[in-house]
Amino acid sequence: MVAAAVLSPAFRDAFAGAPVAPRVVPLRAMSDDDQLLSRAVAGDTEAFRLVYERHRVDVARLVYRMLGAKSDLDDVVQEVFVQVYRSLKDFRGQSKFSTWLHRVTVNVVLMHRRAARSRPAYAEEAPSDVSGDEDAPLPDEEADRRERMRAFARLLERLPEKKRVVFILHELEGIAPVEIAKIVGAPVLTVRTRLFYARREIEAMLDDEPALAALKPMWKGDGP
Repeated sequence: MVAAAVLSPAFRDAFAGAPVAPRVVPLRAMSDDDQLLSRAVAGDTEAFRLVYERHRVDVARLVYRMLGAKSDLDDVVQEVFVQVYRSLKDFRGQSKFSTWLHRVTVNVVLMHRRAARSRPAYAEEAPSDVSGDEDAPLPDEEADRRERMRAFARLLERLPEKKRVVFILHELEGIAPVEIAKIVGAPVLTVRTRLFYARREIEAMLDDEPALAALKPMWKGDGP
């Protein structure tokens, strides 16, 4: 088995636009989600609207992290939910809804990237519902953080597609390799291997971005 390099929390926080934190979902909320999904599958448009409202920010964050703050980000998010609406009848509950939703989102984003490969990449800012208040003044620390985000986005663009996807899902979205395997349709060992080499390649590229060079010591060595 390939040993996985482990990123320190300090490194992750240094470039992540939105901190990754475990989501605590009350049992009642989980039950409500199940009921909503059942109603939506049955054709209840109001239930689907509530599903959209509950999950839109999570989808938008993942789309942003995979595409950057492009002008058509909202269009891509809408396309994700169009695909969800069309395919919801095929959701059998064999995996978590969030896993299935991530799979739909990743597929839509990859199709969009392939169709728009020649377009300019990352813009300066994230959309307001993904990051913070764009009208707020930027202190030096915030300006530095945003420059790190842009620099790291450039490194991610240099990764091969399959490695980039698993890296974003694991290191930025905080999803476990077992769940990522279901999202990308690959064995868990393959996911771990892609993560291993993605980390190695990013580590080798850190010196190419002055804004990130100081973060290299935060990158821990090979883990278990």
